[in-house]
Amino acid sequence: MQKRIRRRYGAERRFRMFGFAAVVLSAAFLAFLLATMVTNGWRGFLRTDVALTIDFPAAKLPVTRAQLGTPGADLALSGAGLEDAVSNAAIAQFGPGGDALIADSGWLHVRNALKHDPALLERKVTLHVPASTALDQGLGGDGTREMAAAAERLKKAGAISTSFNTNFLTESDSTDPVAVGIWGALKGSLLTMAVTFLIAFPVGVLSAIYLEEYAPKNRWTDLIEVSINNLAAVPSIIFGLLGLAVFLGTWQIGGATIGPLLPRSAALVGGLTLALMIMPVIVIASRNAIKSVPPSIRDAALGIGSSPIQVVFHHVLPLAMPGILTGTIIGMARALGETAPLLLIGMRAFIVTPPDGFTDPATVLPVQIFLWSDEVSRGFIEKTSAAIIVLLVFLLAMNGLAIYLRNKFETRW
Repeated sequence: MQKRIRRRYGAERRFRMFGFAAVVLSAAFLAFLLATMVTNGWRGFLRTDVALTIDFPAAKLPVTRAQLGTPGADLALSGAGLEDAVSNAAIAQFGPGGDALIADSGWLHVRNALKHDPALLERKVTLHVPASTALDQGLGGDGTREMAAAAERLKKAGAISTSFNTNFLTESDSTDPVAVGIWGALKGSLLTMAVTFLIAFPVGVLSAIYLEEYAPKNRWTDLIEVSINNLAAVPSIIFGLLGLAVFLGTWQIGGATIGPLLPRSAALVGGLTLALMIMPVIVIASRNAIKSVPPSIRDAALGIGSSPIQVVFHHVLPLAMPGILTGTIIGMARALGETAPLLLIGMRAFIVTPPDGFTDPATVLPVQIFLWSDEVSRGFIEKTSAAIIVLLVFLLAMNGLAIYLRNKFETRW
């Protein structure tokens, strides 16, 4: 007897030890992931600037102050040779090859400075323009020796500075890693998530209410329940194929070929596809939440004269709403991080302008990360990690909101 008791206690201690080790291992993997992302991506939120002196009167740009004050200033400056003027100023200040220290998009910042203050066109000024990726990496210690020496020389001369890169949060995609931003992809994600929520939430909740409260128990409802459970486990890329066939398929009507029903690479199509993907998850979570409401609540409501629909919407649904919202937010968090179904419906386009509506060309943050990770330029490595950090912050915020709603509205029976 004593030997059996000792074995049982020993098994319990081993089980607790294995459970604790599993928790520690999971926390270690999470800490490693976060540390890797922060280590690789924190420089993506910074921008290195070079103090560049430009003599605008000597450059003799074919543009006047009056033109800079008109809506056609961009057109006038685009054909004025401003890019060559910036390159020549860099060579004159830093010597041969000095233009390699300035980012390809540096002349755009000079153009914006001229538009903001047309008086600069008549004097010699010093402007802070973005440094090239090679110079920035040389400053960070992972570039070539030539660029590291150039960065050290500029640092001693006080001609180089580092600041928070606000453009990374306000700009869209670009071919220059110095000028890229996540706002276009982030706005596309917000629009896509809005469409997903507005379609999946009401349809999923109403389906769960019908199946749990009104549907008769027969072979058809059993088949529907099995189908919903199976759909929740279907790989996401299958839903991308479904969205491609249903929303972007070409139709034949009366012998004539009709084009896609909806615009390609739009937040509307992406939201519809993701809504199909997370709807089974919402139905299952909503059914479990409705089922967890005690039958005594229904009996009490019916006993005081409530109709069946009043019982559902006035008593059962409010009590089940915390569980429903938790399942919905978890499903939305899964949709926010999806890439495969959106690639199939064309949301991998090069988008330089943030979308203004649900039908405008758009991309989403996970797809933007995927596209940047495939770029050859080393400057995109930091931007990719920085975008992953932003995506993780959104996912953690959504999961934290789900936990908060669960703890705030949970009712103990």
